[in-house]
Amino acid sequence: MEKKQGNPAVVVVTTTSGEEEARAIARAAVEQKLAACVHIDRISSVYFWEGAVQEEAEFRLAFKTTSATADELMKMIGVMHSYDVPALYCLPVTGGSESYLEWVRENTEGGRRGGSG
Repeated sequence: MEKKQGNPAVVVVTTTSGEEEARAIARAAVEQKLAACVHIDRISSVYFWEGAVQEEAEFRLAFKTTSATADELMKMIGVMHSYDVPALYCLPVTGGSESYLEWVRENTEGGRRGGSG
């Protein structure tokens, strides 16, 4: 289990209407070191929008990142996202494999833009 060292890991989640948009956002996040990894899943969503219940296929993105990087990541997602009101939220990681969580910390800049490591 996690030893709670350093910058805590979080998972940022959003959805998109298409796979191409999902992949573009995921790739940008990893290239900019705002996320160490992004999982993309095809899902079905049922939601209330514009006065009616909607049902659509979507792509859910789960970004593995750190609390120090989450705000910058969510800003980037907001700029790239095509939805008027994208689902965008951050979940704490309360435990897990310390070696994996350390890998997440090492592969995000955690607010250290322009610095080394």
